[in-house]
Amino acid sequence: MLVIRPIMASDYSALMQCAEESGHGFTSLPVNEEMLRNRISHSETSFAKEVVSPADEGYLMVAEDTETGEIAGTTAIEAAIGLDAPFYNYHLSTVVHASRRLGVHNTVQILTLGNHYTGDTELCTLFLRPPWREGLNGRLLSKARFLMMAEHRHRFSDVVFAEMRGVSDEEGNSPFWHWLKENFFSIDFIHADYLTGIGAKGFIADLMPKLPIYVNLLSKDAQAVIGQVHDNTRPALRLLENEGFSCRGYVDIFDAGPTVECDVRNVETVRHSKRYQVEVGEHESEQQCLVANTSFRDFRAVAAPLDIDDKAQHVVLSQQVADALAVTDGDFVRFIEQ
Repeated sequence: MLVIRPIMASDYSALMQCAEESGHGFTSLPVNEEMLRNRISHSETSFAKEVVSPADEGYLMVAEDTETGEIAGTTAIEAAIGLDAPFYNYHLSTVVHASRRLGVHNTVQILTLGNHYTGDTELCTLFLRPPWREGLNGRLLSKARFLMMAEHRHRFSDVVFAEMRGVSDEEGNSPFWHWLKENFFSIDFIHADYLTGIGAKGFIADLMPKLPIYVNLLSKDAQAVIGQVHDNTRPALRLLENEGFSCRGYVDIFDAGPTVECDVRNVETVRHSKRYQVEVGEHESEQQCLVANTSFRDFRAVAAPLDIDDKAQHVVLSQQVADALAVTDGDFVRFIEQ
């Protein structure tokens, strides 16, 4: 059984392993000891903090295999981004160049640099190691964050978004960045991505073109990947789309991967999750659910069968599941049926 829980300082080695395995283009998991230790420390502080409204809190969690003690993956939420450092993106929009006198009407797309998501909540750092990519594990790692949002609504902004990893090859070469590099940056994609991951973002403001970029002036390869996702990211994108997320034309400034967003109130798991009281005991139900306790500091989430009584707003769960969630008779859990 996988249990989603807040990260601890003792998880550093496992987090570094996830960073190494995640590969190029995974900005929020840089292979950098200082940055990863700082993220762990910041997360521990954030989970312990009393919050009235979202600010710079970062909640980093891991998926622990209860049978082996191994860390199977990681997932995170940034409560409100862009408050202490600019958060850049491109917006893809359409403009018309027309002359009635000449009978000319051209529609072209442009990319405009901006900070649209400042103050919004970001889903990030979702990585599940290959041996555990089966069953409900991927859904649990992603949807546990929505169960947390539903239960602790005041800690998060009204809009939640996720940057999806864009197209790059096995060596980390991005067609979109290749065009930017040739014309503006003169540094490799991997290096630029790494600098962003460790918080050294000053070069973006210094070197990024300030005026809108006409898409038809980009190379054909660069044009082709705008708004497209890396093959390894497609399952995560489908899951978010099923939750109600969609792209409103915003893309990443490095690899042009799409940014998807949703009003928290409209996220399917938030809308349809239920908060019922617990009874610990044996049952024969095979109704699979993603279920979380209602604690924040000691948040836990698992995938498990529950015996659900909607009329009484009551669930029966096994002792094993209760132990994993750190709940007892009379406590409450929040869950979503699968």
